[in-house]
Amino acid sequence: MKRCTWSQKDINIPYHDTEWGVPQHDDNVLFEFLILEGAQAGLSWDTILVKRENYRKAFAGFDPKKVAKFTDEKLEKLILNEGIIRNRLKIWSARTNALAFLKVQKEFGSFEKYIWSFVGGKPIDGKRKGHGGIPAKTDISDAMSKDLKKRGFKFVGSTIMYAFMQACGLVNDHLTTCFRYKECQNRER
Repeated sequence: MKRCTWSQKDINIPYHDTEWGVPQHDDNVLFEFLILEGAQAGLSWDTILVKRENYRKAFAGFDPKKVAKFTDEKLEKLILNEGIIRNRLKIWSARTNALAFLKVQKEFGSFEKYIWSFVGGKPIDGKRKGHGGIPAKTDISDAMSKDLKKRGFKFVGSTIMYAFMQACGLVNDHLTTCFRYKECQNRER
């Protein structure tokens, strides 16, 4: 079975084979990836995958309503949690992002409607022949990042948002030779 070359490590195979690139339309899943991609900044995705369950416990199952209510004391306590990345700015950004996320939901009816509007509601087909041609960011991730920052989100730079787009299926960057390429293409709305 052919896979994308980045997914050869044991930790990455289940993630690649079941999640990465699948179009996500559930707001809680989108919030989870927003927080995890921000936590990844400057680190490898493997580091985050290993700690993912700890993140789910620490951040109330990625329920944005619950995270928005985290107190300063709770956030400070999370800095002591060895099961997550103990970066104060990243931890505190989760509450900031939850509050901004809830405002977007209120304005657009859902975060899903808002975020998918950047790609016209349909995944972009990257048609990637090799990983050398996959960009770190695009004009769309630039626009997404700029708008999210304007709305008060943190850790949403263009490179982070392109990784978010890949993870959540807003762009299908599976190699065309990868068995998941057609599967993800067929999962479009």
